[in-house]
Amino acid sequence: MAADLNFGSVPPMYRQIYDILCPGSETRIDQEIFIKLLVKSSLPIQTLTQIWEIADSGQGYLNRIGLYKALALTGFAQQGKTVSDKILQNFAGEELPKPSLGDLADLRATSIRLRRERNPTRLGMTFEEICALETVEVTVVPEKKGLFLKHVEYEVTSQKFKSVVQRRYNDFVSFHEMLLQKFPFRAVPQLPPKKIMGADSQFIEDRRKGLKRFVTLITRHPVISDDKLVSFFMTFAGSDLQYKIKEQFRSLVDEYMTSELAKNAQELVPINTEVQFTVAKDQMKQINSIVSRVRDAMERSKERGKEEGSDVLLFGKELSSLANSTSADSDWGSGGNETWDFLRKGLKSLLPMFTSVSVAHVNQSQREEEEIVENLNLFLDLLSAYKDLCHRHDSEVVLGHQKAINRMKTKLAAGLMSTVEAEKQAEELEKRSHFSLHCIHMETQLVYCYMEIVAQVLKSLVALKSGGHQKLFELWEEMWPAVEGIFTSVMKRETRGSN
Repeated sequence: MAADLNFGSVPPMYRQIYDILCPGSETRIDQEIFIKLLVKSSLPIQTLTQIWEIADSGQGYLNRIGLYKALALTGFAQQGKTVSDKILQNFAGEELPKPSLGDLADLRATSIRLRRERNPTRLGMTFEEICALETVEVTVVPEKKGLFLKHVEYEVTSQKFKSVVQRRYNDFVSFHEMLLQKFPFRAVPQLPPKKIMGADSQFIEDRRKGLKRFVTLITRHPVISDDKLVSFFMTFAGSDLQYKIKEQFRSLVDEYMTSELAKNAQELVPINTEVQFTVAKDQMKQINSIVSRVRDAMERSKERGKEEGSDVLLFGKELSSLANSTSADSDWGSGGNETWDFLRKGLKSLLPMFTSVSVAHVNQSQREEEEIVENLNLFLDLLSAYKDLCHRHDSEVVLGHQKAINRMKTKLAAGLMSTVEAEKQAEELEKRSHFSLHCIHMETQLVYCYMEIVAQVLKSLVALKSGGHQKLFELWEEMWPAVEGIFTSVMKRETRGSN
């Protein structure tokens, strides 16, 4: 139980819902959001309004305790009971009912959407909420297909869509092209490179990781993830997706043409946006440089771990080879010294222990790869996508806007365009420019949200290094009695031999 109140004991579910409705530093829930979020309870609006009036106590919003009261009353109402303060008092000391509100993931998505609708100039999401949008896996399909040119296929698994599909690299390429066409004002990540011939296993594995990061960033994007284009890519089970996706979305227009926010984009752009945009670009450039160096350092650390594991295993194997040497011993060679015999007997027991140490090093390296290096690579991919977005804005939106204005001036001077038509086109260009700036503002906030990765990496680094060193210490400690026994036996034999 999460907490005990004077009207009953609160189940953990209540805290989960509060965290969904009030992420970060938020502490208040207003009536509009409350009603919309709890419509899944299937209770009449009148009942939800009555619940609000009891839980609100005239404040105009719900705090944590008010929400807990409201959830309890919702649970009671679903049981067919009449909602009132008295029913809460009768449950003092007992666990309150859990209301049926459907999948909490859907509740989270609704909460996010409502927060963004209320304040479209704020991303309104925590990193935890972004990660909760989707979890994907990308694996290499073992069997190669194709009669003439063999190619690699990837299995893409989606938790959100509950789908498992197979994709070729060219399918990702077509998907990427369509994303850029639909979302030119968003941070669309790059694909890992394509290698025409001679792709070895390491290249394929690196590309698999890159594709997973690409799909992860797309399916966790607050706007892009909800698009039908993404749904199609993640669920279409037929063949030739690289052609079918272009056929399915052949009438695709960019986001500006379909967004409700585009109509009033100028109102969404703060006065100092262009100045702040310049500052943000410089800061992102510095962050990218720093994170790249950190990633490189962790790559080297990971590789050293692998090398250490290989060296320890080699050391153990060579000692084992020494112990299993089949060469005949002779008194002529040893001069009666029995050290060699005792060494051979003792060394035979050490290989499994050295193997355990080697495995610990390799496991440590793999975890550093998964929990540190790949998370840093994910963040770097987003930073790279942000850099590309900034370049598109500067080269295509700003310069394109200026070129279009110059062309209109030329046509006006030549009498090829009316003043009304020119003003209309200029207004449209201005709206598109403001919409681009608004999107950049949102993408900048998205990058800042992803900066939590740095904290997660730091936490993982300390946890992995401390835990890994502790594990290695314990394994070396376990080996010590065997090594000490060999040394003691040899020393005793040498002492007796000298006497």
